[in-house]
Amino acid sequence: MTTTARQQAADAALAALVIGVELAAALATPHWHGAKGSQPGTFGIILLVTSGLALLARRRYPGAVLAVVLGTTLGATALGARAAWLALIVAFFTAVLRGRRAAAIASLVIGYGASLWNTSAESALLLAAGLVTLLSVAELTRVASARAAADRRGREEARARRASDERLAIARDLHDVVAHSISVINVQANTALHLMDRQPDRAREALTAIREVSGQALTELRSVLGALRDTAAPLAPTPGVARLDELAARARAAGFAVSVAAEGTARPLPAGVDAAAYRIVQEALTNAVRHSGGHAASVLLRYSGDDLTIEVSDDGAAGAAAAAEAAGATGSGNGLAGMAERARALGGTVDVGPRPGGGFRVLARLPG
Repeated sequence: MTTTARQQAADAALAALVIGVELAAALATPHWHGAKGSQPGTFGIILLVTSGLALLARRRYPGAVLAVVLGTTLGATALGARAAWLALIVAFFTAVLRGRRAAAIASLVIGYGASLWNTSAESALLLAAGLVTLLSVAELTRVASARAAADRRGREEARARRASDERLAIARDLHDVVAHSISVINVQANTALHLMDRQPDRAREALTAIREVSGQALTELRSVLGALRDTAAPLAPTPGVARLDELAARARAAGFAVSVAAEGTARPLPAGVDAAAYRIVQEALTNAVRHSGGHAASVLLRYSGDDLTIEVSDDGAAGAAAAAEAAGATGSGNGLAGMAERARALGGTVDVGPRPGGGFRVLARLPG
């Protein structure tokens, strides 16, 4: 397991603190215990320093560090260091938190057994109670640490999901804007090429339409890219059902007759539903212009209860409609598949397919 520079600095500071405390305690032993106290000597001091330095590797090798610290602590204690347990406590907690529970419990048993020499029964019981308390505190700390780590992972996964959803939404918006506008521009460009010599006025009208549609597309693209950059104010009005007449006008400019109608009492829609309705109609008209082979389409908004029903029908050939459906369902994830994703995200549905009387129909139901 790799450690960061901050963790290495923290381990170095902890090791220095432990060494300082244990040396100070060992050297002050004669002052605390009078004639009965003695300093651990040079070798005992070396053992204390070694136990502290071993903590530098506690994150990477928790089991090995615990074994080294246990041995040096027992040795220093045998040589007269009476307060040499701080490094062992740190190594013990690290082993428990790193999942080396068997090694941690073994160290408690070994340390307890080594401490029973020349110890009264009362002291042995107190020591056992203290070690059990130490193990309990370490386990509780491990559980709390694991729960905190799980919460952090959950928050990170939620952020990743939100970022992924936002990227998909932006991708759908870009596809809708580009596909719709390019379809109209393509039709108008073909018209201009065919009529440039014979009917220059009609060709000029087609080129004018290309200029207008491309300008609108650039404005919408800037708006989407502005949202991607998290700019404060959009550069274009927010897409919604109030702008469906603009979509119809663009399709008419491509030579496709489009009518827009509504049934029921119109009402303000939630922002997400409003934008999704606009994009669904936009994609349906784009498919009609590009794939249907027809000449007309109708858009019907039906307000009923708590739902909004969107029906877009065209008069294209059934074969072309089926091809359009297959292209949208099995293509790159955009088109008709994008409509379905938008509807599902809001708890709605989208049904697409040929109409009984000919042509193609997109029927979407959105809560709103």
